[in-house]
Amino acid sequence: MRVFCASIATETNTFSPLRADISDFMESFYAAPGDHPETPTLCSAVFPVCRRRAKDEGWKLIEGTATWAEPGGIVNEQTWNSLRDEVLDQLRDALPVDAVILGLHGAMVAQNCQDCEGTLLSEIRNIVGPDVVIGATLDPHSHLSKKRTESADILVAFKEFPHTDFVERAEDCVDLVLRTVKGEIKPVIHVADCNMIEVLPTSREPMRSFVDRLVELEGKNGVLSLCVIHGFMAGDVPDMGTKIFVVAEGNTDVPAQLVKDLSQELFSFRGKTRPEFLAPDEAVKRAIEADRGPVVIADVWDNPGGGVPGDSTILLRTLVEHEAFDAAVGTIWDPMAVRTCISAGEGATLKLRFGSKMSDTAGPPIDADVKVLKIVRNATQNFGKSIVPLGDAVAIDYMGITVILNSNRSQSFDPSLFSNLGVDPRSKKILAIKSTNHFYDGFKPIASEILYASVDGPYPNNPRTTNYRYARKDIWPRVG
Repeated sequence: MRVFCASIATETNTFSPLRADISDFMESFYAAPGDHPETPTLCSAVFPVCRRRAKDEGWKLIEGTATWAEPGGIVNEQTWNSLRDEVLDQLRDALPVDAVILGLHGAMVAQNCQDCEGTLLSEIRNIVGPDVVIGATLDPHSHLSKKRTESADILVAFKEFPHTDFVERAEDCVDLVLRTVKGEIKPVIHVADCNMIEVLPTSREPMRSFVDRLVELEGKNGVLSLCVIHGFMAGDVPDMGTKIFVVAEGNTDVPAQLVKDLSQELFSFRGKTRPEFLAPDEAVKRAIEADRGPVVIADVWDNPGGGVPGDSTILLRTLVEHEAFDAAVGTIWDPMAVRTCISAGEGATLKLRFGSKMSDTAGPPIDADVKVLKIVRNATQNFGKSIVPLGDAVAIDYMGITVILNSNRSQSFDPSLFSNLGVDPRSKKILAIKSTNHFYDGFKPIASEILYASVDGPYPNNPRTTNYRYARKDIWPRVG
């Protein structure tokens, strides 16, 4: 058996002031064939999983490129064309193969392509023909197009939000592909549209029980895999929206009816799944009034994981206005300020302008005398079993508040974001971070309370008022 494996992934916010090119992929993660680390990444966990299975079972794995760019703006045409052709040429060189396994995100949009993953899968199908098995993993914050389901035999999306199960879902995908190659199963994909777009964290009800039930249904009545595509409301594409899909054994009516029933149930959750979103003032007041810390305040919309810059100063300014100085903020993306602090050196005091470089909705930049507390070259933070690069990063003291500035955009995943920069997160009354929900499993063990702050900015967080050009108009809450 010969299996080809590759990964091209990013999440595109089509409303973002940012743009993405090859440097964004190189800066975040790029592994040439054979160079993928043993540590899994969010969208390329299929690589280490394939390696283990190939070693245990004695089949041949041919590795292609694996690359990931932090969520951002539209990918330029040259970058998309180059990465796509790079992988397709590697596949042609690997022929003949019995299977192709891909690590994808599912919300990548380029200047010349609204459905990058669908196009890639379709072109791979054209190269390998109808009999080669094609499988791929997807992030649930993606767009499930017909081109994808028609081109692939196996699709598996992460079930959890936060995406703590990316390795397990890679294992599911690889296992189902191999079983298909061996003739043990004949998979068929059925999709049901939920006619909505919503934030669906699985760390809370009702999604917690819903996802648990999906897992229980797998392995019964021909159901091989059952997943929810949450959708990505910041992607203005025709397939934007929430869907449920099943990979089923054979073409029977039972799985198709199952996903229809589940889609109606999920539709009934609309408007009930989000945590309480607070105005910045209210979030900070609640944190101050808490009996003990650390209280985590998540700036849910200035989240680089949603493709925005992550350089807003609004929540930091709110902390200062309320004299909440026993706080740490992580992170504010500002490569220029990082470079200036590195030049000044640890212990230096200097006048620094930082934050709010990319958008007029992120508050004014801050001009202040700051002290450089810590400098870390090539800093990282943890996300489950994965290591996430922050680039060069510095911790500064601003009016008693510790602020982490970084040069590689990244949302906040884990308290190591602070501890790796010399800050004990447990010692602070308030931890202000930038993430929608991926931070939850990392910060929950140390948090006395978790608050979600809704700070308007460059992320289009209200589908009722977002100026979509291509997305469907007939889904909730755009109608209904």
